[in-house]
Amino acid sequence: MSNRAKFLAIIVFLLLLICGCTSPPDTALVIQVIDGDTIVIEGGYRVRYIGIDTPEIHPQLEAYGMQALGANRQLVEGKIVHLERDVSQTDNGRLLRYVYVDDIFVNAELVRQGLAEAKAYPPDTRYQEELEKLEAEARQAGRGMWAK
Repeated sequence: MSNRAKFLAIIVFLLLLICGCTSPPDTALVIQVIDGDTIVIEGGYRVRYIGIDTPEIHPQLEAYGMQALGANRQLVEGKIVHLERDVSQTDNGRLLRYVYVDDIFVNAELVRQGLAEAKAYPPDTRYQEELEKLEAEARQAGRGMWAK
């Protein structure tokens, strides 16, 4: 291999590294909370929580949307989170993940508080049974959006 070919091979390798050919992080700082089930982490990645659905705040505010946003902010904003992937990597450009802060499973905590409902998005259903159980408990206890 000539020196020119070696040089070009090195340049191509370096460009691949620089152009983001790396995987999204498993641990990251939360830089923005978008709503009750979506965050932005360092690197600009948007992360959608798997297995849950919270009331919307945009384009139209739904009941308990602001409470879900506030709870999510309290749980993750400005904190280092651990991100766990299920089967799918992304949906509509967002990373799909289970999110943890220390020993708190954030997806489950929002359901437990009655600020999210368990919602299966196959094939990403690893913790669906646990999330559905927590939703049933929140409904029975009348927490959050399940208040009577």
